Amino acid sequence: MASAAGDDSLQPIQILIDELRSEDVQVRLNSIRRLSTIARALGPERTRTELVPFLTESTDDEEEVLVALAEELANLAGELIGGADHIPVLYTALSQLANSEETAVRDKAVDSLRRISVHLSETLIADGFVSLVTSLATSEWFTSRASSAGLFPTVYARVSDQSIQSRLRQLFSKLGSDEIPLVRKAAASNFAKLANAVDNNAAAEIVNVFKALANDEQDSARLLIVEACGPLVDKLPTELSREHIQPIARSFCHDKSWRVRYMAAMHICSLVTAAGPQSKDEMTANFLKLLTDTEAEVRTMAASRIADFAGLVSEQELSSKILPITKQLATDSSEHVRAALAAVVMTLAPMLGKERTIDTLLDIFLRLLKDEVPEVRLNVISKLDAVNRVIGIELLSQSLLPAIVELAEDRQWRVRMAIIEYVPLLSAQLGVEFFNEKLSQLSMTWLGDSVYSVREAAIGNLTKLIKLFGTEWAQSTIIPKVLNLHSHANYLFRLTCLFAISSFTEVTASAAIESAILPIVIKMSADPVPNIRFNVAKTLQAICAKIDRQVVLDRVKPALQALLDDQDRDVKFYAGQALQLI
Repeated sequence: MASAAGDDSLQPIQILIDELRSEDVQVRLNSIRRLSTIARALGPERTRTELVPFLTESTDDEEEVLVALAEELANLAGELIGGADHIPVLYTALSQLANSEETAVRDKAVDSLRRISVHLSETLIADGFVSLVTSLATSEWFTSRASSAGLFPTVYARVSDQSIQSRLRQLFSKLGSDEIPLVRKAAASNFAKLANAVDNNAAAEIVNVFKALANDEQDSARLLIVEACGPLVDKLPTELSREHIQPIARSFCHDKSWRVRYMAAMHICSLVTAAGPQSKDEMTANFLKLLTDTEAEVRTMAASRIADFAGLVSEQELSSKILPITKQLATDSSEHVRAALAAVVMTLAPMLGKERTIDTLLDIFLRLLKDEVPEVRLNVISKLDAVNRVIGIELLSQSLLPAIVELAEDRQWRVRMAIIEYVPLLSAQLGVEFFNEKLSQLSMTWLGDSVYSVREAAIGNLTKLIKLFGTEWAQSTIIPKVLNLHSHANYLFRLTCLFAISSFTEVTASAAIESAILPIVIKMSADPVPNIRFNVAKTLQAICAKIDRQVVLDRVKPALQALLDDQDRDVKFYAGQALQLI
């Protein structure tokens, strides 16, 4: 392409060429990210005739650059290229990217092809996009065939011509029996979406593909086809479902590959439905086996589905079959299993009722609440509302407080911060009296934590509690304790006091701010630490939005004017900024 020295209109293209020839990957990447800007400068016609052809020749680069190119090509679809009728000019470049050896590039190219298809009419889909998918699906390169699998559900749903739909089903069937495992894996990954797209009459034609993938020698294909059982059963006549799908749905639960069993545990509820009502006892037994699987990953996933599965069985089966194994899982050797169980086991309480919850579930709850792993204890606490509604606060609080205190003092600051975030939830569940008696002092202790993020979370916690319990409660319990920090010997405590006040003003009534909070903030304007004084200015600025205008003029403005004469330039800056705003 000619140099742009004498023609300003050529400069965008020439600059792009120069940058894409750079040896620096970041330069090339930044250039690709500016394609939309370049297209606007060129206009639709030159974008189609110059920019896109040039990009089509530039599909040999580093993975990161090609991923960005695939994404940016989709951004050209629409007005930048002159409308939907001209979108097919993008097909060649995206097809080349869909043939890439790099998985990330192929995935992004397929995603972009799906994105641009949204702009196309059914006529354009039938005339050109179907041909594109067909070309990819019948390519000699297995990478193209693998990419095509991700486009079948999209294109199938957009065409109404039955002959085209039939051809698409035949092509997809070939992908499901392709000699390359990667292609079969891609077909399995997209089978459920295609099953949702086909109508009931056509569903029978893809049953053989399902069976082939479900019995594939590669577990990577089998595990991806598990989720297709539900959508396919919904489309098939009962006789076909009973003959072809139900046996496979049952077999997934004891597949030789733990990864397939993992997926079976993930989709256990839909597999129960797919297996049919006559197989309910067998599927319950299968689920119990998944809960005691030799692989911890499978047990973890199965444990996370206990509450969902419990909704499919009777109370008697829940008590006699599922709860005994649930009790074993509470002491499982894997902390991930125990954490997954802790996140869901409490939701069984409403199903069991008060008496059975106390007799069976409470023991599991107490065991998990004393677990050595913080995540397990946190997961239990996060679901307390379900148990509280069933057994009441008295039984619950007796065991709850020691666990909270232990978590609040954990050596890992992230654990301390996590338990702080649950305090408003617990307080809402357990009531203001419980908080005043058990958690109030603990919440104040967090304000003095050595880690700033914990102190910040503690302030947020108290702010939420004020919003929950009201200003009157805050004036009698929380606010006085926080304000007492203004004279603490450690300046960090005094700083925390100011940060808390700024946060409290959002949820505190004006009268309380004027009577209790404002005098303390003004008093702190004489603090010997400059960091405190300029935060006083910032806090006064926040307070002004919540109090009467006359109070601002009579009390706040003089304090800020005094800070304006401060020797520290930061104090003067924030004081001046606050004065300007008021």
